[in-house]
Amino acid sequence: MELLVLSLSLWILQSNTVDADSIIHIGAIFEENALRDEEVFQLAISDLSLSDDVLQSEKITHSIKLIEPNNPFQAVQEACELMNQGILALVTSTGCAAASALQSLTDAMHIPHLYVQRNGEGSPRTGCHLNPSPGGQRYTLAARPPVRLNDVMLTLVEELRWQKFIIFYDTEYDIRGLQVFLDQTSRQGVDVALQRVDRNISQVFTNLFTTMRTEELNKYRDTLRRAILLLSPQGAHTFIQQAVETNLASKDSHWVFVNEEISDTEILELTHSALGRMTVARQIFPVVKDSPLHCIRHNNHRISSLLCDPQEEYLQNLEVSNLYLYDSVLMLANAFYRKLEDRKWHSMASLNCIRKSTKPWNGGWSMLETIQKGNITGLTGLMDFKDSGSNSHVQFEILGSSFSESFGKDVKRLATWDSVHGLNGSLKESRIENGMQGVTVKVVTLLEDPFVMVAENILGQPKRYKGFSMDVLDALAKILGFKYEIYQVADSKYGSQLPNGSWNGMIGELINKRADLAVSAVTITPERENVVDFSKRYLDYSVGILIRKPEEKINIFSLFAPFDLAVWACIAAAIPVVGVLIFLLNRLQTLRSSSSSSASSTSSAVTQNAPPGQTPVGSGTLHSAIWIVYGAFVQQGGDSVAGSVALRIVMGSWWLFTLIVCSSYTANLAAYLTVSRMDHAIRSFQDLSRQIEVDYGTVRDSAVYDYFKNKGTNPLEQDSTYAELWRTISGNSGLDFSVSSPSEGIRKAKKTTYAFLWDMAVLEYAALTDDECTVTVTGNGMSSKGYGIAMQHGSPYRDLFSQKILELQEKGDLDILKQKWWPRTGRCDLNRHASAQPDGRSLKLHSFAGVFCILAAGLLLACLVAGMETWWNGSRCHREQPKEVTEHRVRRTGPRGEDTATLYFKDPATDASPDLVELQYTQL
Repeated sequence: MELLVLSLSLWILQSNTVDADSIIHIGAIFEENALRDEEVFQLAISDLSLSDDVLQSEKITHSIKLIEPNNPFQAVQEACELMNQGILALVTSTGCAAASALQSLTDAMHIPHLYVQRNGEGSPRTGCHLNPSPGGQRYTLAARPPVRLNDVMLTLVEELRWQKFIIFYDTEYDIRGLQVFLDQTSRQGVDVALQRVDRNISQVFTNLFTTMRTEELNKYRDTLRRAILLLSPQGAHTFIQQAVETNLASKDSHWVFVNEEISDTEILELTHSALGRMTVARQIFPVVKDSPLHCIRHNNHRISSLLCDPQEEYLQNLEVSNLYLYDSVLMLANAFYRKLEDRKWHSMASLNCIRKSTKPWNGGWSMLETIQKGNITGLTGLMDFKDSGSNSHVQFEILGSSFSESFGKDVKRLATWDSVHGLNGSLKESRIENGMQGVTVKVVTLLEDPFVMVAENILGQPKRYKGFSMDVLDALAKILGFKYEIYQVADSKYGSQLPNGSWNGMIGELINKRADLAVSAVTITPERENVVDFSKRYLDYSVGILIRKPEEKINIFSLFAPFDLAVWACIAAAIPVVGVLIFLLNRLQTLRSSSSSSASSTSSAVTQNAPPGQTPVGSGTLHSAIWIVYGAFVQQGGDSVAGSVALRIVMGSWWLFTLIVCSSYTANLAAYLTVSRMDHAIRSFQDLSRQIEVDYGTVRDSAVYDYFKNKGTNPLEQDSTYAELWRTISGNSGLDFSVSSPSEGIRKAKKTTYAFLWDMAVLEYAALTDDECTVTVTGNGMSSKGYGIAMQHGSPYRDLFSQKILELQEKGDLDILKQKWWPRTGRCDLNRHASAQPDGRSLKLHSFAGVFCILAAGLLLACLVAGMETWWNGSRCHREQPKEVTEHRVRRTGPRGEDTATLYFKDPATDASPDLVELQYTQL
């Protein structure tokens, strides 16, 4: 009897086993574009079916249905067909919409559902919001852990201490997945911007440059320096390439790429194309990556040798969803094994989704509990399910490149992150803070005295440079410990924007990433700061005027300069005219006096001395009258001419005329001599614009050229000075008066009458070192600009260089270097022309040379006239006989009783009675 019962039990067990072999059937639904899902699923099924140590003699069968991507209606239809075939579990790999529909169906039919969420076209995942299950019994298990990208990004932002950044996401990404992240950053006061990136990434950047102004692009460039990329690996690679090519990226840019799926090859491509620092956060699986690669065998499952053999390289080509799909099959195999081992197997008949009378599977909940309570270690590590119905084990690794000499070439693991412990490691930026040891930078320069000059080189050695800017660079290199390689720019230009938007010169070298620094007399301008960065100024900047010193013209007759030649001619003509008038008036008065005294006197003698108030002494002749007028003009007085009223009027008018003329001459002479001692008339831009004798210009396509262009063409500029300057400077597109290089302008100013407008520091050095000291520098400051070290936009050296330059200024080292190249007392003294010297206030000899010449001419003329008179009198004496003079009588009589003398002379040439000539004099 006992034997019969035992035999019956064995038969029942065998029947159950055979029945079990016929019901181990798994259904699978995949999307049509996910070919690897079907391949990996079949690989897992075939591996388990061939392994007797897993399910012993039972075999697993499967049915696979392919649907359109994320099509919920087709997914439900195919799932019903699989249930009609009698599946024990459903494994799916779809999008959120299809998963939500399948979840409702499996909850209704009590079919265990292992769901693996896929990301569309490589974009980052967003969490799927499944429908609540009736009665609280959810039959869907999320084999792939929930999306933890928000937690990872928040940790990165906090660790990097970002206060402002932008998030780029592609069209496949559901922006609703960022809501929690945005709420948390908003509570922390972080400024976050969002921008969607279309598939045509190049068109995105084209639209930026066509719709944004320069100021907006600059702000956008600053925002782009801190960016999180929620893109596919290929989309992120293209996006960064476009940012670098359009000069929106910089060396201090920091890109954070967050995506669960990215391969090692894609990481290398991404970091090599990025300019600046690159940080990548991706999901890792510690068991596979950190453990020795070998086939892992357990009592209830195993991993295929194809996946654990490193030489096959099959595992590296699988997506994350493929790995979770493989582990889902292992999870089901583990549950089947435990069911068979516990002899609690429940077979399932076919289910009809359409019939309302169809009852759900009674063994579904038991199968679900077995799956949920079990755990395996598969390709994705430890896999188990909590009460939430999802696999909670997830781990990320943080890879990154830091600032170094190779910039972005070295990628290493910086930290790890998991849902339990958070961040393990440090993400502090490896920025340059105190030194640049081991760093070699490439420097572009341009020869400009005294900033950069060629030094004397030893034969066979590299070209060496000297100058003020080179001294500053050497001081920074000594402090920071970096080395540099230097070369000259090919087009010998500082850099200006061309009509097509590109830049030439040293600025173009920086924009095109061919140089790290630009060192020379580079001025800091707003236009250049739009495309490159500058350090703090190390020397102030202004514009000066280089011009030849005026040649001092010696005019020995400069004392005649206060009056015009016509004025002198009129004055010279007025003297004889007034003299003639006085002679005539005096003669008329003499005739009236003679006629009144002729009735009482028969003598023919000529009265030479009239009573007082009648005839002036010495004014009876024309030359005497003219002499009196001349004496009054030169304020030397003369004989009295106080005769008639008419004479008094004439002399009073002449004296007033003389007073005004002499006063005007004295005042004008003082002003003339003062102006002649002052500097050259051109002392400012206003003076330069108002004259036409001196041509002037500057270097074409330079910062000074652009400045005068902006000022001269600005309609809001009230001063017409710059408009006039620009008309001259830009004559014939700058070919008439402007030059091609500073050296040409300096040479032209030294040799010709030409004013060269250029940097004051350069002009002062040229004037100080001029061999002949023939030029001088004038002008005023153009603006509050300065000279700085230019570098690529966003260069990591900017803040460090600025800090060290400020330290050099504070310690006075820059003043010492400046004194070396701009000494206070050089070969030529510029201060002598800028301020009057003590002896400059005294009049020079040449100012009075004309007076001495006039005196010499007068003395010479007097000697000549004296000689002629002597010759004339001598020759006359030879022609005439000498006369005998006989004194007849001397008497002393006078009208008032004074002594008078009367002499009588007899003419020896005649026998007639002697003519009596009375010489009367008064003895006072």
